[in-house]
Amino acid sequence: MRITRTAGGRRRRAVVIATTGLTATALLLAGCSSDSSDSGKSDANGPITLTVSDYGQFGYKEAGLFAQYHKLHPNITVKEDTTADEKVYYPKLLQELNSGSGLSDVQGIEVGRIKEVVDTKANNFADLSKVINVDDWVSWKEKQATTSGGQVIGAGTDIGPMSLCYNTDLFKKAGLPTDRDKVAQKVAGGWSDYLALGEEYKKHAPAGTYFMDSASAMFNAVVSSNTQQYYDSSGQPVYKTSSSVKDGWKLASQAASEGLSHGLAQFDPPTWPPALRKNSVATVVCPAWMAGQISTNAGPANKDHWDITTAPGSSSANWGGSFLGVPKNGKHVAEASALVKWLTSPAQQAAVFKAIGAFPSNKKAYTLPEVKNAKLPYFNNAPVGKIYAQEASTIPAAVLGPKDADIKDAFSTQITNMEQRHTSSAKAWNDAINNIDKTVG
Repeated sequence: MRITRTAGGRRRRAVVIATTGLTATALLLAGCSSDSSDSGKSDANGPITLTVSDYGQFGYKEAGLFAQYHKLHPNITVKEDTTADEKVYYPKLLQELNSGSGLSDVQGIEVGRIKEVVDTKANNFADLSKVINVDDWVSWKEKQATTSGGQVIGAGTDIGPMSLCYNTDLFKKAGLPTDRDKVAQKVAGGWSDYLALGEEYKKHAPAGTYFMDSASAMFNAVVSSNTQQYYDSSGQPVYKTSSSVKDGWKLASQAASEGLSHGLAQFDPPTWPPALRKNSVATVVCPAWMAGQISTNAGPANKDHWDITTAPGSSSANWGGSFLGVPKNGKHVAEASALVKWLTSPAQQAAVFKAIGAFPSNKKAYTLPEVKNAKLPYFNNAPVGKIYAQEASTIPAAVLGPKDADIKDAFSTQITNMEQRHTSSAKAWNDAINNIDKTVG
């Protein structure tokens, strides 16, 4: 599978996005003309190769960006080394940072890891604060990659603004509204409203179907829509007392105990894809990249059976997103920094969005036709460019911690145990806390 990002991040497949206006090629050329004067030039006299290490699917090859960069700079060839699973990629990155060898010219960093890298490995990375304009990104994005001293260790790639994907065919059969604005109104009060809608669905649900695929996905959305999640502003872990964690756990426990959730481990090959294909799931918590997963796994037969609306509540969540950093001991730091600036510029982020559905973190991309006018034919032509940009504007500036990804994984595992093994909420909570305590130390 192309993009595999685990609980701390995401998994996604490319999604076909329909737009009006400029084509991707035109956007690329426009971006090149505006950026080429200062953002991609190489001072190297001879040919060089820049290596980019990442995980899953960043979309650069799919959007043709590496080939385009070579056309702009014939002396520079870009080679990508991709690891399918971020959980495999990250320990290797830490090992290479510790040893000072084996690093690529550009390294991808998952949002669930960025705090740990900023706190413990910032000295290994070049400062990009003079290379990029951090104000071009959504307000909270580049802050995540900035040290207390102002060093910027990574340029933001994508983000995962949360929406809600729902099966209009199942909603109609259960007597629920199918219009995306009316669905949004039903859940406007927040995630409690979402579960209330689930209770309505359950009363008339078609046999063998469930309101949601996974309570752990909902838990992650609840937590991620708050400023304080697993750590407080002083950097201390608060996963035992955090109100967002407690609220998310309460709602997940309710979904599990009342049979609103199918109890699936998201992306699990033997269970999750068949459930989508067989139309047994009515809603999926939907960061921007999730649409590609649904369309791929539900298949062509279910086209137009799905739609997308805004997430429950007044503040959205972010699930996923990455950064590109430049190890400062590399052979081509200046050229690598220029490549990172170009890859994360508005036109290039818009091209990646068109190619694989990864939503830009550079807010200047939101006015480009490829983003602004984007619709998803599979989802009844949902205006995702508009929806995701709106959601991105309501995402709070979350406090991140060094072990966010591991903490999320531990809670998700125990929520799945509640769903699949009928573990009590109290036991599942204690098991999660015990595992997290061992990880955090």
